[in-house]
Amino acid sequence: MDLFLYMDRNTAVHRLDPRTKLLLLLVSFALALTFSTLTPLGVLLALVLLHGAWGAVLSNLRRIRLVLAMIALFSLVIWSIVGPGKGAGSAFSWEGVLYGLMVAVKTDLMIIAGMVFLSTTKIEEISQGLVKLGLPYRGAFAFSTAIRLVPLIVATSTTIAQAQKSRGLDLDAGSFLEKIRKHVPLVIPTLVSVIRSTNVFSMALESRGFGYAPRRTNLVELRMGRGDHLALALALALAALGAFIKIFPQALGPWGALFS
Repeated sequence: MDLFLYMDRNTAVHRLDPRTKLLLLLVSFALALTFSTLTPLGVLLALVLLHGAWGAVLSNLRRIRLVLAMIALFSLVIWSIVGPGKGAGSAFSWEGVLYGLMVAVKTDLMIIAGMVFLSTTKIEEISQGLVKLGLPYRGAFAFSTAIRLVPLIVATSTTIAQAQKSRGLDLDAGSFLEKIRKHVPLVIPTLVSVIRSTNVFSMALESRGFGYAPRRTNLVELRMGRGDHLALALALALAALGAFIKIFPQALGPWGALFS
């Protein structure tokens, strides 16, 4: 099973500079946090999905479909009970359901945008892009290493769980709480294994002189092309349009209530 999110495709989205894709991600996050109604969030979600389809990476969403569904269900249930508009003696309110749906779309939107970014950008490109943006190399390397650690932790926990199953531990039997209780003892060996791996990784870095030279060279130098400039212009225009609609919804006339 491939635990890394990056999908190697020859698409225009993959060929974009990582700095451009970082800006697109930040703009999608900013717009998602700016609006609190379903109409603009639905439009933004459609744009993010179109961006992912253009990069041919939407198939990666199958790997997090359960997470997206659980977030949506949890948001709907919680906000329908404790959300706005609930009258005395009523168990839930339709206003709370709509608010929960908005929160679910907002949260899933940001997760999908992050998934598209990680599916179309190599970890090395993320690190190099952050350095080009002015972040110190140590900080960019630490960030990219943190991304690498997530698949490592998942792979380690899966290996330990399979080893325990081979020794007769049934992790799938019992109620939901019993399953959680059976998985708790697996946390310690997983953490110990990850700490050992990171210790070996740090020694490997020291043996190769990491941080010895103040300036580093790269095998591939990043250069923005025509597609990057077009994508940046579209992202900035979309951000400016979103800010204008948020500040002056009356400019849209009767449609302004859908975006306010």
